Amino acid sequence: MTVLDKQPLTLAIPLYEDPPGVLRVGKSRVLLELVLHAFQRGQTPEGIIQSFSTLSLPDVYAVVGYYLANPAPFDEYLLRCDAQAEAVRRQLEAAGMTGRVDKEELLARARAKGLLRDTAAD
Repeated sequence: MTVLDKQPLTLAIPLYEDPPGVLRVGKSRVLLELVLHAFQRGQTPEGIIQSFSTLSLPDVYAVVGYYLANPAPFDEYLLRCDAQAEAVRRQLEAAGMTGRVDKEELLARARAKGLLRDTAAD
């Protein structure tokens, strides 16, 4: 009797939907598209879990392995996610909500709200 005799030969893919239509990895809230885009950019599973500390290495390997075995449904999902993100970006731009803010502006806002002590006055 070997170790394999005691183990199932199938592996559950650690994905869940929350909210409907949005896939997340493992027990984390990390979006599937973030993991797959990182992998497509050349990050290793080890590098991905360094970027997303709530992920586990076995979960990332399982998802990446499943993606590599059958990429077509995942590629369709990624295209949908990218199209939705682009639509949101366009809406934000149209509403004037995508202007870049420099570091000094952020610090001034924080000081005005009392969130940051002005160290220059000390």
